[in-house]
Amino acid sequence: MQRAVVMLALLAAFEAQAQAPQTVAVQGGQVRVETVASGLENPWGMAFLPDGRLLITERPGRLRLVTREGQVSAPVSGLPSIFVRSQGGLLDLALDPSFASNRLVTICYAAEGPGGASTHVARGRLVEDGGTARLADVQVIFRQQPALSRGAHFGCRLVFTRDGHLFVTLGDFFQQMREAQNLANTIGKVVRLRPDGSIPPDNPFVNRPGADPAVFSYGHRNVQGATLGPDGALWISEHGARGGDEINRVEAGKNYGWPVVTFALDYSGAVISNETSRPGMEPPIHHWPNSVTVAPSGAAFVSGDLFPNWRGHMLVGGLRSRALVRLAMANGRVTGEEWMLESLGERIRDVRLGPDGAIWLLTDSPRGRVLRVTPAR
Repeated sequence: MQRAVVMLALLAAFEAQAQAPQTVAVQGGQVRVETVASGLENPWGMAFLPDGRLLITERPGRLRLVTREGQVSAPVSGLPSIFVRSQGGLLDLALDPSFASNRLVTICYAAEGPGGASTHVARGRLVEDGGTARLADVQVIFRQQPALSRGAHFGCRLVFTRDGHLFVTLGDFFQQMREAQNLANTIGKVVRLRPDGSIPPDNPFVNRPGADPAVFSYGHRNVQGATLGPDGALWISEHGARGGDEINRVEAGKNYGWPVVTFALDYSGAVISNETSRPGMEPPIHHWPNSVTVAPSGAAFVSGDLFPNWRGHMLVGGLRSRALVRLAMANGRVTGEEWMLESLGERIRDVRLGPDGAIWLLTDSPRGRVLRVTPAR
């Protein structure tokens, strides 16, 4: 009994130390890392509400509101049925471009279907009443087909474009990698939708017989980081297997090669492909060799005045690397790289630039945290 009390006290002291603001050295200076909220179970995606609160997903199937003071709400009710297994669960979310007036929230999650599970997208209206919150009028607007996953590679990042379209990243289900080259389905693809899930008439394969009209690009493995770049294009961070992680700038109708061309090895060490390039397949903007595994998830570009020396740089969260990777950019190319915040020892699941100009992070663990990163004064 006494030993248990001592262990609990040590654990509490360790958590208190981990949550105290930390000053961390980076190239050219220092940053301050502040814990805004903690105790979240495998948080995956976040979005800033107009009033400054955060809406955060937890992979086990919960959606929560978090205040700027770190108060975490009870789960938001009204969510659809979610497949929670291995990498599956409630994953990303995004606010509708007209959220201030329509209160619509779009969520991305794994759900079961005939043959297995796949990525689904739904949207509902956030209603708050008497201290509780729910998603009302929830409608499924997209289902990845066919549903063949056993629990891996759902992709599931959501990004609204400047003109109001919605990008959804879709994984290859791990055991279905060859389907990433098959335009007849949405395995290993990025799709482009209208906010209600309908197909934009200018999608690149709308008029191609046998192609799924939702497809915007193909040949992807498992995209878990996606953001709009300063140029308005979709930029993604994409998992390799053993190494071979990539940064890509996504263009309409382009083939990004997986698994025909890759810099990655299989997890066993076996060669997946002897080709790292092929005519008609887009080379990555940046890649890591098969000796280095970032396991990228979450991505954002730095803008504003808080980090003037990093303006226009791309930030990528690392899971296996337990780092925030900063990619210096010039003219659409990577000119330098820095791995930051490794001393925190945290799997960084999501990266967002907040309305305050700070860098906001989600750490992926059973007691995940919301971190706010600012320059140290």
